[in-house]
Amino acid sequence: MLHDSKGTLLRRVTKLAAAVTATAALALTATACGESSTESGGKKNKGVGLAFDVGGRDDHSFNEAAARGTDKAEKELGVKTKEMTAGNNETEETREQRLTSLAKAGYNPVIGVGFNYGKSVNKVAKDFPDTTFGVVDEQSHAKNVVGMTFAENEASYLVGVAAAKKTKTDKVSFIGGVDNALIQKFEAGYVKGVKDTDPKIKVEVDYLYKESDKGFNDPARAKSMAKGMLSRGNDVIYTAAGQSGAGSIEEISKKKGAWAIGVDSDQYRQKGLGKYKDAILTSSVKNVDVAVFELIKSVKDGKPLTGNQTFSLKEKGVSVATSGGFIDDIKDDIDKATEKITSGEVKVPTRP
Repeated sequence: MLHDSKGTLLRRVTKLAAAVTATAALALTATACGESSTESGGKKNKGVGLAFDVGGRDDHSFNEAAARGTDKAEKELGVKTKEMTAGNNETEETREQRLTSLAKAGYNPVIGVGFNYGKSVNKVAKDFPDTTFGVVDEQSHAKNVVGMTFAENEASYLVGVAAAKKTKTDKVSFIGGVDNALIQKFEAGYVKGVKDTDPKIKVEVDYLYKESDKGFNDPARAKSMAKGMLSRGNDVIYTAAGQSGAGSIEEISKKKGAWAIGVDSDQYRQKGLGKYKDAILTSSVKNVDVAVFELIKSVKDGKPLTGNQTFSLKEKGVSVATSGGFIDDIKDDIDKATEKITSGEVKVPTRP
């Protein structure tokens, strides 16, 4: 887990790199031998089953990042994708039914996007031992489940450095979608990055919802919260709230001199946010697309990945977007902070 010591994390990263290398080598061997990658036990694989979290494919955030992974797989590997999307405040039973329907229909792998699928993926997977399941932002607890987690706190630290360097008012803020352990990782890293850069800067923190996952699908509420923060003098606002972030970015773009910080995807490059891109300072990016693509490829090659995979800053599993050139002038500061994190000199917290 991300709470592990530096030594444990590095060992895990090393093991992961070795596993990926071995998988690639085995896959090439299988392909060379002419083995079919589309059939298992005589049953044709229909492609990838992708279950989005609330907000769906066009959330400009982590769902869209996962979709980029399947889009790449369709183009480069020739697989097809069946997409389904969660609604607000769903029950476990509903998520289980969605995943079960994909597995029963013959999709492999079946991937749940978001921690909300953690329990359901691990439960349903046991009923389909010949199908590989993946879950983004949660751990694996079954033999045929791949858990894909990311060091969001590390990327958040770096955008915290950027916020501290760019604020003119010495007041910055953070908007979280839902007050849970995952989003607290974003908050913790961001606040640490700001304070390590300049302890005098004040950081205002607030969450759209305490528990409801509507926090990832309520742009209007995020817009209102950002408006309040701007009125109190905050001139850099980092929003980790899925599709809700579009609302805060829109509001921030109205105020001259204020900056928005995006999340999960490079939001400067999101077409749906194009009108506001000049207000997007940077984004903390997690490469969900890379993780999803590698999982799909491993299944197609007949050597599916298993277990937990942690994507950290050191292995470029997370990063900071430079689109727009707005942080070019503080590149040295970002690079120094990156080096301190990857070397272990700076340990980024996962809890506020």
